[in-house]
Amino acid sequence: MSIQIPRGTQDILPGTVEKWQLIEETAKEVCRKYLYEEIRTPIFEHTELFLRGVGDTTDIVQKEMYTFEDRGERSLTLRPEGTASVVRSFTENKMYGNANQPVKLYYIGPMFRYERPQKGRYRQFVQFGVEALGSMDPAIDAEVISLAMQIYKQLGLKKLKLVINSLGDNSSRAAHRTALINHFQPSIHEFCSDCQNRLEKNPLRILDCKKDRDHELMKTAPSILDYLNEESSLYFEKVKQYLSLMNIDFIVDPTLVRGLDYYNHTAFEIMSEAEGFGAITTLCGGGRYNGLVQEMGGPETPGIGFAFSVERLISALEAEGIEITQEQQIDCYVIALGEKAKDYSVTLLQSLRQAGFSAERDYLNRKMKAQFKAAERLNAKHVIILGEDELAAGKVAVKNLQSGDQVELPLENFINEYTTLSN
Repeated sequence: MSIQIPRGTQDILPGTVEKWQLIEETAKEVCRKYLYEEIRTPIFEHTELFLRGVGDTTDIVQKEMYTFEDRGERSLTLRPEGTASVVRSFTENKMYGNANQPVKLYYIGPMFRYERPQKGRYRQFVQFGVEALGSMDPAIDAEVISLAMQIYKQLGLKKLKLVINSLGDNSSRAAHRTALINHFQPSIHEFCSDCQNRLEKNPLRILDCKKDRDHELMKTAPSILDYLNEESSLYFEKVKQYLSLMNIDFIVDPTLVRGLDYYNHTAFEIMSEAEGFGAITTLCGGGRYNGLVQEMGGPETPGIGFAFSVERLISALEAEGIEITQEQQIDCYVIALGEKAKDYSVTLLQSLRQAGFSAERDYLNRKMKAQFKAAERLNAKHVIILGEDELAAGKVAVKNLQSGDQVELPLENFINEYTTLSN
């Protein structure tokens, strides 16, 4: 019986992986311009981290985590998202004491959620994320949103929609929480079991329910914007002002709550409006989380961030018909004819690579015509032809596959001569 790949995972093969590499390089390049630095955290963490950091009322914690016991009977979980791990590392390594503040970080790596696989959604997926910790300036909220938009635009996406909301500070959320409980409680028996459980624990999460989103009470639910106190309202106005100054279009949606428990103040999503992208249009989500560092045992430290799935980004690019694969090309292909020439080609190939050239040779004992075809498939700039006669004469033929021009170069000083020719 053949062994197949687990459901909800994928092999990213040569020819496709280059697309992933370009996306990663683009995201990292944008982060460098914004002075965000890379952080790498473990793929698995203590389960308690996600119970406290993500929230025990979320679908992620309740239904989607891959949790196991190690040999020491410790409960560990494959990370379902990146923020909790970054905040844990920030706190554990006392990065709040760094000279440069706020601490601006980005990460990229595999995440794991047990959910129903569908187009652009996998059980193992790659997530890119950004976290800015240490500032309560609404300008950093706008900067984080701007960074996400810049990555998408630099990759060529045009059909984007930015949706923002404010979840307010603790007092605003408390007032809104009471209003939500009073609104839903008389008819909560009409809602799914998840919503019934959330009524007292976190009624805001009811608004994020996919099963009951068409219920009449959803349409008339109290808006968080009506319960923002003066401080929260002014903060939200500043975020909107800064986005406008940066010429970033946005829509305010008071029903946007995000799926994680740790958000407060600014929340946002970037969506694809490309035709054929699918029913789930969200590409990226993020927001502010001012109590998460304290929850991890650190000092009072505000933070804001976002994350997106690379798989969904690729789906959005495909929906807009954007091809981002870079043309692959090697510098030279060495064709060796005869045993002595083949032996010498090993040394020549090594010298070319050590000199910084991308080079290849035949390993299947093919004839000259087949080797030329192999060079063309690899899109080689030059073919280096080495035979018994060339070895005896101390010369080698170099053919430019684009122009068809062919020259002879001496073997004695070949690398220097070839470097001059390539330039």
